[in-house]
Amino acid sequence: MSPLELIADRGKVIAEAPSAEPMAVRGLTVSYGEKPAVFSVDMAVPEGSMSAIIGPNGAGKSTFLKGSLGIVPKVAGEARFFGKPLDRVRGRVAYVPQRASVDWDFPARVIDVVMMGLYRQIGLFRPFGKSNRSQAIDCLERVGMAEFAQRQIGQLSGGQQQRVFLARALAQNADLYLLDEPFAGVDMATESAIVSVLKGLKSEGRTVVAVHHDLTTVRSYFDRVALINVRKLAEGPTDTTFTSEALQETYGGRLADTQLATLQQANG
Repeated sequence: MSPLELIADRGKVIAEAPSAEPMAVRGLTVSYGEKPAVFSVDMAVPEGSMSAIIGPNGAGKSTFLKGSLGIVPKVAGEARFFGKPLDRVRGRVAYVPQRASVDWDFPARVIDVVMMGLYRQIGLFRPFGKSNRSQAIDCLERVGMAEFAQRQIGQLSGGQQQRVFLARALAQNADLYLLDEPFAGVDMATESAIVSVLKGLKSEGRTVVAVHHDLTTVRSYFDRVALINVRKLAEGPTDTTFTSEALQETYGGRLADTQLATLQQANG
């Protein structure tokens, strides 16, 4: 065991009994070499909430999400989903990666990408039927992309591509939706459409967690927030957690007084 593993293991908080929350992370540490990208982070996500993970560039926000899902290896800690390891409830969890991490030259149509979200439902090697196609079209309609069903995915704009990947997640009919920077590089119309869909999921009792970068929209989009800068600095309801003091601690004093004033005004 490396020195980093020993330190992380000492700081780890393990629940006495598995939590039934949609997502419960305890003591998660992810390292690139001996430098931790995320260090001993805990996070508990209540059912039916819409949570933002915020922090400065390089703070480990996306790494935290990927480490929780096992996309990148962790040094220490654990993540449970609905009280169980991910591989036992994978069908209840949908993940939307950063758009920049996707190979958009892959020769697939929009409808094909969305139907990929149905593989767990119908089986990997079974053919799609008319009802499956209808499901996919319904998901595209929810994100305003049904008219592009036959378009090659690489021919779409960035915002359109993001909508398609959200439609694929909707096709999974999950209970927990994890999104990595869903609003990065999209136009305002796309952002508004995505927010509307996510709030619709919340109203249905689903749970949403998103890595988010625009501090001016945190209060209007999310009811919970976690502030991360390698470590977790704060977590809780947005009204009481998203404060000037917490932001200054998280961003290391890099937010100028004018930025804070703008945030306070934007968030009421």
